[in-house]
Amino acid sequence: MNFRTYFSRRCQVFLPLTFLCLAAPAWSQEGPTPSGTTADTTQVVQAIERHNEAQARALERYQALRHYSITYKSWIKNITATMDVKLEFDAASGKTFQIVSESGSRTLREKVLKRALESEREAFLNQSATALSRENYKFQLLGSENLEGRPTYILQVEPVSPNPYLYRGKIWVDAADAAVSKMEVQPAKNPSFWIVQTNIHHTSSKVGDFWLPQQSLSETKVRIGGKATLTIDYGPYEISQPSSPALIRSGDSELATAARVPTGR
Repeated sequence: MNFRTYFSRRCQVFLPLTFLCLAAPAWSQEGPTPSGTTADTTQVVQAIERHNEAQARALERYQALRHYSITYKSWIKNITATMDVKLEFDAASGKTFQIVSESGSRTLREKVLKRALESEREAFLNQSATALSRENYKFQLLGSENLEGRPTYILQVEPVSPNPYLYRGKIWVDAADAAVSKMEVQPAKNPSFWIVQTNIHHTSSKVGDFWLPQQSLSETKVRIGGKATLTIDYGPYEISQPSSPALIRSGDSELATAARVPTGR
């Protein structure tokens, strides 16, 4: 078996991981809010659900220029690939991608990056299966901290089923807007015998009235030796619609009131 055939087969194990990188919630415990008061965890999870529902209703269309970069290093060979992709999102029709430029390993581009775009398109049609929701996850409130100057809850998340497109680990939830701003997670199920471990770091930030992905970094160790690193830079964004009064109201939530923090508006 030559290297191209060998690596092409190994690339299949990275597809669920690239999907997780493209992904941007009930708890059984109570914990401190960013203000030091006692949090009602049911109230917190309801606020997260309200935010997600409000943003899904309010966000109609946007554009972004993404940059994908993947590197695979092993004792056999080091290979890389990059791709710049223009994304157009329309709530009615979904996501469309236009590859602006690409370079590097054709195997990585065809077997990982381009197939990741297809997976993201398909995921839009079945959002409930991968959503950060009570149907897919269990949650535990661990505490709170300030993240880039904003009070934030820290939660442990565990999937209710070993779906390779779900994950386990920690998430950070903005107290004022009830939006997930950071994730440090691993896949719920190892997608292949050939993978030893995968760690995913994902961040989101506020763009106008909306919380949108900013960067994902995935590091995967392969059993036979080698490491794959996938980085996705999601911006900059162009939101081609006016501000949404409905979403602004959702940010002024019970969660922010309980935490006694300003909404920043």
